[in-house]
Amino acid sequence: MKKRLYLFDCDGTILDSVGIIHDSMVRTFVEYGYQPPLEVGTRSIIGLTLDLAIARLAERDVDAEIQAMTARYKEHFHEIYNAPGFSQSLFDGMQHVVETLAGDGSSVVGAVTGKSRRGMDMFFTSHGMRDCFGPIRTADDCPSKPHPAMVLECCVESGFDPADTIVIGDSVFDMQMAKAAGARAIGVAWGYNEVPQLLDAGADDIADDATHLMQLLRAA
Repeated sequence: MKKRLYLFDCDGTILDSVGIIHDSMVRTFVEYGYQPPLEVGTRSIIGLTLDLAIARLAERDVDAEIQAMTARYKEHFHEIYNAPGFSQSLFDGMQHVVETLAGDGSSVVGAVTGKSRRGMDMFFTSHGMRDCFGPIRTADDCPSKPHPAMVLECCVESGFDPADTIVIGDSVFDMQMAKAAGARAIGVAWGYNEVPQLLDAGADDIADDATHLMQLLRAA
């Protein structure tokens, strides 16, 4: 395999987290007196930073109330996360993909995610793999996807050119971010956006499952 920087999205790509995200959105919107979003709506905004995600669901700009809803969402999220018996699953085969790439001395693995730093720490605490990741950029570090800053900063940190970088994600925002940065974009078919949406957003390839993803990455 050629030496590459592989930048993974988390929610919808490695981690199946739509349940807790949607439940937290519903609780927040109801608490503020608004019609709760449908799950299809929640799926469409996963990947954005949280304030922009809530604003888009509310069909308005970020304002003081949206900021308050963002803070309340975080409280609901942590209440659900810390409830007895709560768990989240990794998508089949994705831990193996990450660990295989990280174990290849010619590759560097990083993360570009709409999660907060705290959210990524929770992910690593629950599922391990912290040692697999080099550069990590979160919603606390950079402008929201599809702005290319997450990708470009990871490239600078790890010494890779964007042309030697592959972004793997499930959302149109991931694909748009990758192309804006000059990186290759691989969409995953098991996430929260539909394959035609990913292709329209610039995906160079679509992985049907983790085995197919590994094949695409080895061939890139």
